[in-house]
Amino acid sequence: MSETPKFTVIDRRKFKAEEENESKPSAAAEPAVKAEVSAGPQLVVNESKVEPEPKATAAVAHESAAEPGNYEGIPPAPTAEESKEQKEAYEAAAQRLEDLLRAQNPGMGAPPAITFEHLVQQFYVSAMIQMGAGAQEGQRPRVDIVGARNTIDLMGVLAVKTRGNLTDAEQKTLDSVLFEVRMAFLELTSMISVQAMQPPQPPPPGKR
Repeated sequence: MSETPKFTVIDRRKFKAEEENESKPSAAAEPAVKAEVSAGPQLVVNESKVEPEPKATAAVAHESAAEPGNYEGIPPAPTAEESKEQKEAYEAAAQRLEDLLRAQNPGMGAPPAITFEHLVQQFYVSAMIQMGAGAQEGQRPRVDIVGARNTIDLMGVLAVKTRGNLTDAEQKTLDSVLFEVRMAFLELTSMISVQAMQPPQPPPPGKR
């Protein structure tokens, strides 16, 4: 992977606000300004147009977005109330899904709670598959060495960002798994280097 692709995060709160506005009947007593729905995002303050952003401020914002770790198009952070409402809606949707699955599979037990160990295991499985593990017998393993490196680096970021916030068992799990995938990466890259240094084999006699 040559570059980190740019992406844009969609602020879904806008869609939620538009749905709520469409579902509410318009009241005749409300001001006309509130009853109108604009085609795009628009801020109205005392029925006067918002002054354009000064060039200096725009330049500063552009420079800030260009700094490492900043991404263009990220919406403002949600408020505590928005986060709470979204979490409750998510949990309700997850419960409805679980009820549907249990209705179709009466013998299915309750799913286990997601823990930090599940997150570490997910990274571990992804890295090992990218390094060719899990290939069926007789098939040539498909190796994504660059993808494996990125996954292992993500585990390293996780280790740094969670330092001091994990239990002893969680820290031991993360350290052990990170050590194992790094060792597997070293062995694989050594094999790749040896193969790359070997001279190409001549074609069999009678073949060009």
